[in-house]
Amino acid sequence: MPRVLHVLTGPTAVGKTALALDWAEANGAEIVSCDSLLFYRGMNLGTAKPTAAERARVPHHLIDLGDVTDRMDVTYYVTKAREAVEAIAARGRAVLVVGGSGFYLKSFFAPVADDVAVPPALRAEIATQMERAGPAALVAELHKLNPSGLGALDTANPRRVTRALERCRASGKTLAALAEDFARQPAPFASWEIRCTRLDRPPADLDARISARVEAMLAAGLVDEVGRLRAAGLEKNPSAAQAIGYRETLARLDGKLAATELPAAIIKNTRALVKKQRTWFRTQLPPHRVVDATTVDATALF
Repeated sequence: MPRVLHVLTGPTAVGKTALALDWAEANGAEIVSCDSLLFYRGMNLGTAKPTAAERARVPHHLIDLGDVTDRMDVTYYVTKAREAVEAIAARGRAVLVVGGSGFYLKSFFAPVADDVAVPPALRAEIATQMERAGPAALVAELHKLNPSGLGALDTANPRRVTRALERCRASGKTLAALAEDFARQPAPFASWEIRCTRLDRPPADLDARISARVEAMLAAGLVDEVGRLRAAGLEKNPSAAQAIGYRETLARLDGKLAATELPAAIIKNTRALVKKQRTWFRTQLPPHRVVDATTVDATALF
């Protein structure tokens, strides 16, 4: 009989944290975060990271694992998530995955990264090549290594071009062959039964919650938090620096955005993110349960 892994997702500000805590307490569960920004120490207010009091109620995993300058990718996430899930199960506890970061969330349902190991020296060599010669040179090399074509590779995206060349050179295989290998991979959690519930709310209600959350973040000291993170090297990590709440506050600190404009800018961009999240959930997740967060009781989540 397969082991059961519960997944609770939904858009930003929908109310995942409160319901997750209630369900976990009632079911003897521990929570595994599926939010790519909760990994970073110090990114607290802008991510609505569970508070110390909330984390004291229920054990949480994959939160505050690294500094803001550390690299976080889905391969590392899957490794740490599997470790956490197996340890929780070994303790006889239920597992509740909570979060809305799409690519990380998808790892519970399907393979998301191949097993090609790229040596650090090769990664550094290609990064230098990109810096000196530009993406066109990397695309030209990829065409030489892939005489049958580059398939669906977005050659206008430098990051994807770099990653493609790293994988081709490290493996000695074409992109087509790598795609075939990837298609044969089992999902990281294939041995588990996945029960997924997605929370949602009426648009007007969610909009109001977003506005209230942004105001609360700013009142709690978001600008000071971003200032401290900038001093710690936030902008060396583009993924973190471009996160909503952080990029607008950096613009405020640089004088590109007035203090009075900051709340509206974060609210606007958060609402745009929610729209993208809802589309992703509908199109990328396998069949799952959708419940109204305004009426559902924690005991009825799964």
